[in-house]
Amino acid sequence: MPARLGHRFRWLIASSLVTNLGDGFALTAGPLLMASRTHDASVVALSLLLQRLPWLLFGGVSGVLADRLDRVVLSVTVELLRAAVLALLVVAIVTGWAYVETVLAALFLVGTAEVLSGTAIVSILPSLVDRDDIALANSRRLVGFVTLYQLAGPAIGATLFAAGPALPFGAQAALVALGAVLMSRIRLPDRGPAAGGASRLGAEMVDGVRWVARHAAVRTLVLTTFIFNITFGAAWSVLVLYAEERLHLGPVGFGVLTAAGAAGGLLGTLGYGWLTRRVSLGNIMRAGLIVETFTHFSLAMTTSPVVAAGIMVIFGAHAFVWGSTSVTVRQRAVPEALQGRVASVNNTGLFGGLVLGAALGGPIAHRFGVTGPFWFAFAGSALFVVVMWRQFAHIAHEDSPVGLD
Repeated sequence: MPARLGHRFRWLIASSLVTNLGDGFALTAGPLLMASRTHDASVVALSLLLQRLPWLLFGGVSGVLADRLDRVVLSVTVELLRAAVLALLVVAIVTGWAYVETVLAALFLVGTAEVLSGTAIVSILPSLVDRDDIALANSRRLVGFVTLYQLAGPAIGATLFAAGPALPFGAQAALVALGAVLMSRIRLPDRGPAAGGASRLGAEMVDGVRWVARHAAVRTLVLTTFIFNITFGAAWSVLVLYAEERLHLGPVGFGVLTAAGAAGGLLGTLGYGWLTRRVSLGNIMRAGLIVETFTHFSLAMTTSPVVAAGIMVIFGAHAFVWGSTSVTVRQRAVPEALQGRVASVNNTGLFGGLVLGAALGGPIAHRFGVTGPFWFAFAGSALFVVVMWRQFAHIAHEDSPVGLD
């Protein structure tokens, strides 16, 4: 990390690292906990739906709060509350009260906390580093996301779950609380008193939506994110059942499968700077969405855990490149005063797509088998790419260079 990124950014990274590790535990432990309570595909998919539903309910409000309040204070407060909910879930598991309904309620509360905290955190970074360093800062932040949340965390979480169902959630609660303490060390400049009251809430949310609608590059990003997360959400909502029934993997094998995607993300970090200096953002988007489309097709076809792991590696590389590029384009383009609201519009599209996808994934799997959602994802993604092919050129706007040091 170059010294010019500053000590405040280092505190953000430190907080992000420990929180990502804990959340990585839940990436496999959560689905495994649900699968241990029920094998009904619709209920398993519902668990992911309830975790994402708060983005539809509170996404707009979270953006206004992030633009009105001290983003650090907001994030720290909500993360501590999230740690408390996780601690209560641990108690429920240990005492035998972790019924399906209990787990679903805990996931909804955790998802609500993530909405408020996530919007605040993603709005903090542009105020910590110079504009020309936003791409570099995002790449450093996402390296931790890939290595801990996607790579190390899921494998450790699955192993902890095999040793005891409460262990990964207890560890996650402790790490989330530690992340909140580290985040509290950041001091942001005073942005003055919050503008407007409750009567202005709706108008301020509309301001964020209106800005996105008028900006071609960000508008295309948000729309693409929304549609592709419907297809992704449908397939990934039953991934744990796909791993068990199609690939015949146990808990640790499922963790390794998830970690394979993170290994691909790590490869994506190594080549990201080289790629963005040589390929336009529009073409990066086109290539990435083709990769994602055929990921669904390939997973629907294979029954080999080794082949599935290789597919996940390729998908992981695409996911990192896509994520790094889209967040950098958005943060560079959006004025400071609107960072929270535009981030909430993007995240509402992202998680709204996942909610709709999860709502579709369970019934499709119930009717057509565990590969049904993957065939749905392939067909839907392919259709969208064909229809939107020319629109992706909007991404290559005048503010597009994102090459890294």
